Amino acid sequence: MSHASTAALAPSVAQQPGARLSAVAAGGVAVGLFAVARLTGAAVLALAAWAGGRHPLTLLGRSWDAAWYLGIAAHGYGRTLYFGPGIIHSDLAFFPLYPALIRTLTAVTPLSGAGAGLLVSWTAAAVAAAGVYAVGARLHGRAVATALVLLWGLLPHSVVLSMAYTEPVLTAFAAWSLYAVLAGNWVWAGALATLAGLSRPNGFAVAAAVLVAAACELRRTRGRVTHRLWTGAALAPLGWTAYVLWVGHRKGNRLGGYFAVQRLWGSRFDFGRGSLAFVRTLLLRGDRFVFPMALVIVAAAVVLFALLAVDRAPLPLLAYTAVLLLIALGGSGFFESKPRFLLPAFPLLLPLARALVRTARARPWHATVVVTALAGLSFGYGAYLVVYARTPL
Repeated sequence: MSHASTAALAPSVAQQPGARLSAVAAGGVAVGLFAVARLTGAAVLALAAWAGGRHPLTLLGRSWDAAWYLGIAAHGYGRTLYFGPGIIHSDLAFFPLYPALIRTLTAVTPLSGAGAGLLVSWTAAAVAAAGVYAVGARLHGRAVATALVLLWGLLPHSVVLSMAYTEPVLTAFAAWSLYAVLAGNWVWAGALATLAGLSRPNGFAVAAAVLVAAACELRRTRGRVTHRLWTGAALAPLGWTAYVLWVGHRKGNRLGGYFAVQRLWGSRFDFGRGSLAFVRTLLLRGDRFVFPMALVIVAAAVVLFALLAVDRAPLPLLAYTAVLLLIALGGSGFFESKPRFLLPAFPLLLPLARALVRTARARPWHATVVVTALAGLSFGYGAYLVVYARTPL
């Protein structure tokens, strides 16, 4: 892996109790900034919702895919909607971990399904922010890690992190799995990758990162590794593979059943042909504000990946973000949702976080203006997406 220094970050210092307390406090500050950003965004959304005569918690807890997850949590799998020839939406397209967590919470607390979904998402978002900070601090220090968390919380689509959606859950498992890989904790990395694979279809990206890192370590040591690496590598793809095979068994086509369900949703991997056709239509005809914005965000993600590669980021982070990008760019259908699919790709923000820290040290006022502008875009656009836009998130 690149960044040989990522194997340990000042281990002699990190073993001191005072250093540990300082690191925990710094991480707490970063998570606190993230919480302030998301609470402010939620407040702006609430004002917009009330102005339109709608309830903000209903919008956050029951919009779009959230309704599918709540249905699975309440009644199990089996719901199918028919919209016409070749357009059949089945709840088997949705992975099981998030609805299972909702069902568990509703069974042991007085919370409604929507309330439990929001609690799971908000908790997962905080855990994810801590994991994002841990990865950033291990690679580039606390200042960059704090900037990384703040930028992730101020993305244009970061409103999803406040909704009953699965992106916070996936990012939480992904961030801590990647941290475990960087620290050489292979069993933890594999176990967390298993859970990530049960969270979302693109959760396989976490398993890919673990497997690539394990293969690299095997090559570096010429096969002289402990059983922990083999265990972690074996665990990593289990969650994603198990659900795909279960859906295949249920549909009577073990290997292809899940992908047949996705095709009926209009989602298939066609090496980007569908995405290119959509971009062509968008450029020639124009469309609502959501689609040009999605195009800009996806293009920015490609540029940021190139910068991350030039910066010689560790191989697991490159593999993880590459798979997320490949799935987002190579898949057809729901182009407006692609920025949401890329929310877990937080390593793409590392070059921006480093640049923001350099700017803050040289010209603090400039950094303040940048962060304020990002916050305004995030809060305003997030409220627009949830309250006013009529396109799926």
